[in-house]
Amino acid sequence: MDKLLFLYNLHAGKGMLRGKLAPILDELTADWDVTVHPTRGPGDAAETAKRRAGEFGRIVCSGGDGTLHEVVSGLMELPREARPQVGYIPAGTTNDFAKNLGLPGSLNEDAAVAAAGFPRPVDIGSFNGQSFIYIAAFGAFTDVAYNTPQQAKNLLGHLAYVLEGATRLGSIHPYPMTVEYDGGTVTDGFCYGMISNTVSVGGFKGTPVQPVALDDGLFEVALVRQPQNPLQLQGILKSLTTMAPDEGGLVTCFRTSRLKITAQEPIDWTLDGEFGGSCQMAEIVNHKQAVTIVYGK
Repeated sequence: MDKLLFLYNLHAGKGMLRGKLAPILDELTADWDVTVHPTRGPGDAAETAKRRAGEFGRIVCSGGDGTLHEVVSGLMELPREARPQVGYIPAGTTNDFAKNLGLPGSLNEDAAVAAAGFPRPVDIGSFNGQSFIYIAAFGAFTDVAYNTPQQAKNLLGHLAYVLEGATRLGSIHPYPMTVEYDGGTVTDGFCYGMISNTVSVGGFKGTPVQPVALDDGLFEVALVRQPQNPLQLQGILKSLTTMAPDEGGLVTCFRTSRLKITAQEPIDWTLDGEFGGSCQMAEIVNHKQAVTIVYGK
């Protein structure tokens, strides 16, 4: 029987894993020789995945997208051939990346997929050397995810993000920058930008005009200029859910395998919903099919 490492974050989301570990382990141990490791704080999942990768054929993690982010980040420090398969049992607040994987939804069903689903390669991004799974973003509202207290996230879910973002509509301002990508260069002021490989951001699932492929080596990119009125803002929001340019010309969308963004001032970034640092220059690269993740369908 092949060996599996089960990493879980008991504090993720609303603590939904409490009292639910036994049925999850029942699913995993049906097919695997399972070793269990509860995460012991920030960075532990990444360090454990990296250190123990060679012992296991699959690493299954349960928690929020942040837990999955840590596991993948740890594995990306290893040679490609040394990275075991990854399974994901989402138990966080928004679970954006889970929506890409076609997971059934309940913890038990997701555990069954993690144990016996279909392993498929997915692209992984790097941001100035840091790994991310599904999104790197800057500008308006991107710090909401990591500045909103966990208690508020647990109690209010998506509403916490909306309420927090609505308190600072008047503080949106553009950042002058030059963006170099596969198709050319654009220089302008942008108040928001996202480089993504996902159909869901912040818990809201979009309907892209061109379907998102997790393994095509390309990012979906949206760069947003500053809106001047509520009608323009409405058009921008629609554009971000479809990943297509808006009628007002405030959103630039394209696909690319890499970007270099040079700004006139340091800009705060988020990676997979967590603070990714502040920098004036960012080099973002798509590492095609870098990690194998177990899908639901």
